[in-house]
Amino acid sequence: MKKKLLPALIVTGLIILVVIIMGITALINKYTPTKKTEDLKEYFNISSDDEAALIVDNELSDYKAKIIDKKIYVDYKFVHDSLNSRFYWDANENVLLYTTASDIISAAADSNSYSVTKQTNDFGYPIVKATSDSALIALDYVKQYSNITFKSYDDPARIVITSKWDEIDSATVSKSTQVRVKGGIKSPILKEVKKDDKITILDSGDKWDKVATEDGVIGYIKSKALSESKKTKLTNPDYEEETFTHIKKDKDICLAWNQVTSQSANSKVPQVISSTKGINVMSPTWFYLNDNNGNLADIASKDYVSYCHSQGIEVWGLFSNFENTDVDAAYVLTHTSTRTTLINQIMSAAFNYELDGVNIDFENITEAAYGDSYIEFIRELAIKCHNNGISLSVDVTVPASFNKFFNRSDMANFADYIVIMGYDEHYKGSDAGSVSSIPWVTEGVESTLKEVPADQIILGMPFYTRIWELTPKEDDDAVTDTEDQSKYTVASQVYSMDAAAAQLATNNATAALDEESGQNYAEWSVSNKLYKVWLEDTTSLEKRLKLVDDNKLAGAAFWKLGFENSSVWDTVIKYLN
Repeated sequence: MKKKLLPALIVTGLIILVVIIMGITALINKYTPTKKTEDLKEYFNISSDDEAALIVDNELSDYKAKIIDKKIYVDYKFVHDSLNSRFYWDANENVLLYTTASDIISAAADSNSYSVTKQTNDFGYPIVKATSDSALIALDYVKQYSNITFKSYDDPARIVITSKWDEIDSATVSKSTQVRVKGGIKSPILKEVKKDDKITILDSGDKWDKVATEDGVIGYIKSKALSESKKTKLTNPDYEEETFTHIKKDKDICLAWNQVTSQSANSKVPQVISSTKGINVMSPTWFYLNDNNGNLADIASKDYVSYCHSQGIEVWGLFSNFENTDVDAAYVLTHTSTRTTLINQIMSAAFNYELDGVNIDFENITEAAYGDSYIEFIRELAIKCHNNGISLSVDVTVPASFNKFFNRSDMANFADYIVIMGYDEHYKGSDAGSVSSIPWVTEGVESTLKEVPADQIILGMPFYTRIWELTPKEDDDAVTDTEDQSKYTVASQVYSMDAAAAQLATNNATAALDEESGQNYAEWSVSNKLYKVWLEDTTSLEKRLKLVDDNKLAGAAFWKLGFENSSVWDTVIKYLN
């Protein structure tokens, strides 16, 4: 019997032993860190020997640097979007431009030299190389004008760039360990780190912290392997911030746009001014872009300027881009040669007519067509204006998602004044609504203040309104639910303050304060059509002037003279001294 049991016991024992060994092995495997390493070339997504990864402010960029003749080049789009948006690449004429507070710096494609205004400098190797869809710029050249530092590393090639000078959470490695792809001992190793190596903590966890090493490896490290973190302020002692100066007035700006449509209309300026109070700047609509070579049309008058000066009023000539619809403004501004012609023409007009200022009113600008080129135009024009003591103001729309490319903060570095066009909230072709509701204007001012200093902001205000006509699309429909404007054909017509008031009187309509818009509102029906109007009057004007006063803005501007009721001027001088 015993002989029969022994083999069974042996087998059972062996089975138990195997199970124990397997359990121990499983436990060892579970708690033993993997020694598998990640291929850094794959990790940094480097596909060729002339590429280098770009790590910017501890984030891996989708862009790659190019190594050409042992020099580092980076894509223009990367430079513009991630490092310094003031670099401007003219793909039409293959020239790279950079504008400082006082100089226009240019470098032609494949050239070793660059010019600073009229002085030529040797960089030592090609600064910029044109590509099929962009350009490659020497990173050393970018650094020359940018608040950045960078270091290059090998195996694999990578460039670590710092462009943001904020506080970081820094720590040192307390004992030798590894940086891994993810948090966990089974995640592949990216890099071995030693005691006292410096680390930036990007995100703290319970057991693992997301970190960046000095040489640009971003991964995870055991929390207990790091010293206690501390706040460290990054600085760049080699970079000196530019100082921008402006031509600003020591008084409130009270600007009135004077729409002038013919040379003969200039003679009416004495009568126009005599019906106003408090105006210290006149901006006549004299000049507009007239061809694709950058030339201007001109209906200006020296006598007009002389009369204004005799009344203590400055003249800021208005230059627009929309009078001649045959002109391709995008073409003019995206070509450096024609953009330069336009700037020279503007300066020639300013000299010839002894203008005190230039007011730029370029509209219908889209980012895709020439957004960056328009900003570059303002930069270059500002330098010419300031060198000659001429004030530059730029009319811009209320900030919105579709016009973020305007880069108002950089525009304000160069232009003396940013004029918010605080009107056309509703416009020809839109749904019925206020031209300039008070909440909408308030939001526009608040948004602009995030980018532009208060003493550079002029708030533009309307002297006009629109009367809206809503006609049911079905002839037999009565006007009922006017909130759903899709059921109506909506049309509108511009009215002056007095003309709008006359329409109310003619139709026995009474205006009442509309709390939502902050304006006096009226409506009436005629022949199955509904008419709506959000009035512009002293009530709405005073609320906007109070915005100027409360926010300590530089002043106000009014579109346009001749559309106001005479009573508004007493309200204007109450707020603008």
